[in-house]
Amino acid sequence: MSLMRLAYASEATFEAKPVEKGVEPHVARILMTSRKNNAKDQLVGGLYYGNDRFFQYLEGEEDAVRRTYDRILKDDRHRNIVTLIEEPLKSRTFSNWSMKYVPLSRDVRAFLDDQGLESFDPAAFTSEQCEKMIELVRNSSQEQNLSTRDDPKSVGDAPQVLSSGMKTGLIVAGVVLVGALVIGGTML
Repeated sequence: MSLMRLAYASEATFEAKPVEKGVEPHVARILMTSRKNNAKDQLVGGLYYGNDRFFQYLEGEEDAVRRTYDRILKDDRHRNIVTLIEEPLKSRTFSNWSMKYVPLSRDVRAFLDDQGLESFDPAAFTSEQCEKMIELVRNSSQEQNLSTRDDPKSVGDAPQVLSSGMKTGLIVAGVVLVGALVIGGTML
């Protein structure tokens, strides 16, 4: 029973659609599938999507991490997949997240600014930048500004129209709606 961690970067092959309920629709489908599969395999980790690129971090039993990564390598929604970190792990560092999703937030913009990066391109991250991104994903709050594109206008200090409780309720309703649509679509 050996644990490992793995981080990768990839480019999306799909053309991003307008954000619905805070998440790009293709990414919402990836999240739903990942959460189901990862919970079954006892994997934990996080996902960030921005600038048509993915950064994903996984940790868990080595065999389960490798099986999951093999599926990702064959997934036609990803191209130019680059392994950033692949190494043994002494103990889990994420808890209770089969796949945490990090929406675009001030934290990500601050990370890019701090690193002198103009855009999100995780395939070019140094190992130190990978570790900082993993830490950002691990510590991010789900009640951040919801957007999935690197649009500088979406991360400014715009006045908040909805309370955090209303945002959370809308997010939950959106996830349930997308789930119902996906399940209903598979029954046709």
